Amino acid sequence: MTFMSHIETDQFAHVRRMRDGRFPHEIASILPGEFFVSREPMIVYTVLGSCISACIRDPIIRVGGMNHFMLPEPKEAEHDSWGESTRYGSFAMESLINEILKRGGIKSRLEIKLFGAGKIYDSQIDVGDKNAKWVIQYLESEGLSVSNADLGNVFPRKVYYFTESGRVLLKKIERVKNRTIFERENAYAARIQQREQRSADDVTLF
Repeated sequence: MTFMSHIETDQFAHVRRMRDGRFPHEIASILPGEFFVSREPMIVYTVLGSCISACIRDPIIRVGGMNHFMLPEPKEAEHDSWGESTRYGSFAMESLINEILKRGGIKSRLEIKLFGAGKIYDSQIDVGDKNAKWVIQYLESEGLSVSNADLGNVFPRKVYYFTESGRVLLKKIERVKNRTIFERENAYAARIQQREQRSADDVTLF
């Protein structure tokens, strides 16, 4: 095992690994708020509702990874501004990109694919649509382009991302089966809101 592999193993030790006889590589399964990067051939898997996953790699050195994030629904008085909640989208994108660059990736070469942003909530506010608009605007501001995307509609998605080749296996899930996804994303959004509230109470935002 190389030194770099040891670092990667430690850094992503919290990410669940599994094997599936249908696939040639080990699978890293990420949850909302997590990301994973590998310089070895891996498959990164997640299930998305209104959340977004960016699948990013440098196709020359074949280092890649995926994140899973959400911008929580703003409070009633804040419908025109996402304010501090955008910190979490920015953190998810910056973390993924920076870890690829640390492993030898070059920003101008990055291949980016986006998935998710389904409207799985029966609400007037389309959280998925806001997530999609935000991430596209973020990438444009960073001078990065999207090579492929499957965003919106009403379906949750299962995504398998092959870090070495950039291949994606995508499966759309019937809405009647999405209760677990709905509950998981609600809990994730609540954790984000709680972190924001603690930050505001401590007056540490900058």
